[in-house]
Amino acid sequence: MGMLSTELGRTSNPRLIWRFGCAETTGLMRKLIRTAGYARPVGLDASDFPIPDSEWAKQATRLVRELSPTFLFNHGVRVFMFADAIGRHNGMKYDREVVYLAAVMHDLGLIPQFNGDGSFEVEGAGVARRFLLEHGLPEGKADLVHEAIALHAAVGKAAKMAPEIALVHFGAGMDVVGLRAEDLSTHTVRHIVEAYPRHGFKKAFSEVLEQEVRRKPLSHMAGHMGLGFSRRIQSAPFAE
Repeated sequence: MGMLSTELGRTSNPRLIWRFGCAETTGLMRKLIRTAGYARPVGLDASDFPIPDSEWAKQATRLVRELSPTFLFNHGVRVFMFADAIGRHNGMKYDREVVYLAAVMHDLGLIPQFNGDGSFEVEGAGVARRFLLEHGLPEGKADLVHEAIALHAAVGKAAKMAPEIALVHFGAGMDVVGLRAEDLSTHTVRHIVEAYPRHGFKKAFSEVLEQEVRRKPLSHMAGHMGLGFSRRIQSAPFAE
């Protein structure tokens, strides 16, 4: 693929408001279509979204499980399952292994030992790409994982890119603020959360993001938090 995203700064408020507004409008249109009885998602269980069995997937899982608090590790797996469910519902063609690798590793930049001076999304993307290349993943796939991680919170941008990038964005958005919830049945959501519990995710994740933007006021996430992203997290369609 082309140039990798190596810098990601704070988006201006007007542009970010426009992007969030467009995403919400599109989501409302999908909800109306579902309410009218069209393209309603079917109920699926967590077992319908098996984690890829490759050595790269096993190595990535081991790394994140060993270094992350449980609430953050479970978040990564739920992101994959939500992404996979959304992709399946919309008939998308994508590399499930790439989606899994990016999803489970997408918050590596929030782990202290990997959290450098740049936006955590880009910091984590670099760590994930180097790790996967060291373990023999083809460069093209490693680059795609990098971009899916770097852009997973890029509202208005990630959705227009490669399906793997878009799906990690949708999966992360679903687990954090309920993005694309209309593409998932309540049965599917319940079973995924039961398989990988949230463990107070709303509170824990909000605290981590608040620490991130206090330390890096010009980071990409600082723009989101400045527009009340914490409130969006608390309003997500989950109990915790």
